[in-house]
Amino acid sequence: MKNPLIPEWLDVPGDLSHLDPRIWPRTAKRSEFGEISIGGQVASDLVRQFGSPLYVVDQEDFEARLMSTGRAFSDAAQKIGTTAKTYYASKALLTTEVVRWVDQAGLSIDVSTGGELAVALAAGIDGARIGLHGNNKSLVEIGRAITAGVGAIVVDSEIEIERIASVASAQDKVQAVRLRVNTGVHAHTHEYLATAREDQKFGIALTDVPDMVAKIRSHSQLRFLGLHSHIGSQIFVVDGFIAAAERLLDVHARLLENGEVPELNLGGGFGISYTAADRPMELSELAGRITTAVAAKCQRLGISVPALAFEPGRVIAGPAGITLYSVGTIKEVRITDQGAAATRKYVSVDGGMSDNVRPALYEAEYSANLASRSSDAEAVLSRVVGKHCESGDIVVRHSMLPADVAVNDLLAVPATGAYCFSLSSNYNYLPRPAVIAVKAGVVKVLIRAETERDLLNRDAGFEPGEA
Repeated sequence: MKNPLIPEWLDVPGDLSHLDPRIWPRTAKRSEFGEISIGGQVASDLVRQFGSPLYVVDQEDFEARLMSTGRAFSDAAQKIGTTAKTYYASKALLTTEVVRWVDQAGLSIDVSTGGELAVALAAGIDGARIGLHGNNKSLVEIGRAITAGVGAIVVDSEIEIERIASVASAQDKVQAVRLRVNTGVHAHTHEYLATAREDQKFGIALTDVPDMVAKIRSHSQLRFLGLHSHIGSQIFVVDGFIAAAERLLDVHARLLENGEVPELNLGGGFGISYTAADRPMELSELAGRITTAVAAKCQRLGISVPALAFEPGRVIAGPAGITLYSVGTIKEVRITDQGAAATRKYVSVDGGMSDNVRPALYEAEYSANLASRSSDAEAVLSRVVGKHCESGDIVVRHSMLPADVAVNDLLAVPATGAYCFSLSSNYNYLPRPAVIAVKAGVVKVLIRAETERDLLNRDAGFEPGEA
């Protein structure tokens, strides 16, 4: 009898050792001894060297996704007679080495704070290939961006027009800007991830765009590039992107009556598979359908197709990363569901919401596999939970793990390359894990693991002799 607690979307796998290529990095496989390896390194060796939890990035996969993503948008744009610029959305995963991968792939990079800008510049990427976002950019951040020669600053509110113009004037420079527009398109996504609705902090209402652009154009220190939109995150369907593009192009056509509008930035938010039930559209197909719709709309409006820009992040970083955990305690919890008794196995690991807050924040679903060995045991419904003092500290809400999962086993959670390290914290004073990259058997530390001493050193009341 099927466990009534198993959700309909969760299939009971025939082979618990199988690594679904839709979810796992391209170099992930089982070794001859049944252990998961990635980039030519087995999980247990990595944990012995760097501890757990441990973020592992398949560098080969990440670099290949940078190239294929940029190519998908460029090829689609070329077919409609224009060009496409691809910005890697650095908030997904950012280190200086990641920026260098982006740079080597020929992509641009999107940052949204002074800190992200500092990392990008420290990595040596040309400022002209940086775009600066943010709904509350300080004068210091704006000044640093203009000094660095960033290629574009996205204006998010009316007050920023004057701020950017005044700083550019003080530096005797002309700064290129885009205008973030709230199109009102509701993406098919989680409520908290929707970022193009009227009642939220980002962007300018469509009706206000002509006045805002006129103000931008009134400043000789500003050069207007075009409109920008971002409709949400983890989106599987193309309809929202097309609807947003069409609304933007209606305004774009009006703006052309009073000056140049060379670009149109349609943002990012393209979804990935976190579980076998997820079915995102292939990026090449999605890019083709968006650009085809843009060309058709421009033809109806009687205008030239502008240069396009996109800002993918998750679709590049997400599938390239996994997180390794060590199993601690295990318990069977008996639950009565609609009158029927059922059991869920709770598997506690040595991390949790401090290294992946998305399940707690968005009720995001993930997958998990036994990493240190294979198993022929029966598949049982399991919940992988963290060690934090919160009942909502869940790493994988629904997973089928082997019944013989045991203390000190290693578990691997795939598709954690995006927004896990970026959103990590020191909740309950847990040090943040290391981030490492693996490629062809070579391991490179991207971010070293924190220690308890690191945390204490920030405590102004700590006396070094006390620990």
